[in-house]
Amino acid sequence: MMFGVDLGVTGGERGYLAPETAQGSFLSFARMYDVGRKALPLGLGVVAKAYRNEIAPRQVLFRMRAFTQAELQIFFDPTSFPLPFQTVASEKLPVVRADRRAAGDESVVWTTARELVDAGELPEFYVFHLAHSLRFYRDVLGHPADSIRLFEKSAQERAFYNRIQFDIEVRLESLGGFRELGAVHYRGDYDLTRHAQGSGKDLSVLRPDGRRIVPHVLELTFGVDRNLWAVADAGLTKHGDRTVWKLRPYLAPYPVAVLPLLKKEHAEVARAVLELLRSSGIPAVYDVAGSIGRRYARQDEIGTPFSITIDGETIDAAHAHHGTVTLRERDSKSQDRVATKDLVARIAPSLLFPRPPTSVPDGSDAD
Repeated sequence: MMFGVDLGVTGGERGYLAPETAQGSFLSFARMYDVGRKALPLGLGVVAKAYRNEIAPRQVLFRMRAFTQAELQIFFDPTSFPLPFQTVASEKLPVVRADRRAAGDESVVWTTARELVDAGELPEFYVFHLAHSLRFYRDVLGHPADSIRLFEKSAQERAFYNRIQFDIEVRLESLGGFRELGAVHYRGDYDLTRHAQGSGKDLSVLRPDGRRIVPHVLELTFGVDRNLWAVADAGLTKHGDRTVWKLRPYLAPYPVAVLPLLKKEHAEVARAVLELLRSSGIPAVYDVAGSIGRRYARQDEIGTPFSITIDGETIDAAHAHHGTVTLRERDSKSQDRVATKDLVARIAPSLLFPRPPTSVPDGSDAD
């Protein structure tokens, strides 16, 4: 299943493209543990290409030979992983448990994080990250809560190195059902133990209380390509002959488009508005090609949530609307006259990334 490549000038050596990105974190652990002042937990994130020689790539971005993964490997002491579990204890999670599936019941059961832990099968650190994964898909990416399920894999289904595995699945209309977009894997100490055996290097660490352990790994994995497809599935809509991608403002390639009604006459003021936005940290795109209706449609299609039109009233000192622009909202198509000086205050709040209800302290060993 791995891609073979010929290495060297003569092609006499055989190499293989990486089938996953996680190994980079395991290989880097010893060095990064030193750089991180020998503190646990230690999180190493990787975003990279992976390559698998799929026999039959299918389902668009869900089965490909070359794809992008974003993964977070958290190395920790299994006897001491301090987390503010109380901040997620009452969170209701849509779970599909493996034992219920074995009995023929694949329905979603809404269970609080505390109830999952109290059942005695899942540790707090695992359920804590499972709850935050749900929040990410629901609150950040914007998938409706009833279209998400946390799907537990049985011992026979999950990878041999995983002790616990829940896939985060979302119902996608374009693919006719639930599809895996990410997962939370508890890999135990398998990875560092195997790397230590293969390299001959001791990867155990000394804890403050004198114990020597091989750190365990909790992996949060995210398929970038398939998640982009899922965001399109959820937000790309047709209104007659009008295509609108209802991206949340902080996910849009550009949150604002600046559109001078007349290419030459309004360019100077439009450029000033563009600079005002960019200097305030708001990415903006400048578009002068085609009619204003065509430009609105173009921005709707790529998900731009706001469009600013500069017209004659903006620059006419004798006009009551002098110094104002038309601010158009993508989804409702509503248009308001807004003072140029108020644009940043009007737009900026919608670009803020959602935060969890309660901040999460560091909780690491670092002094």
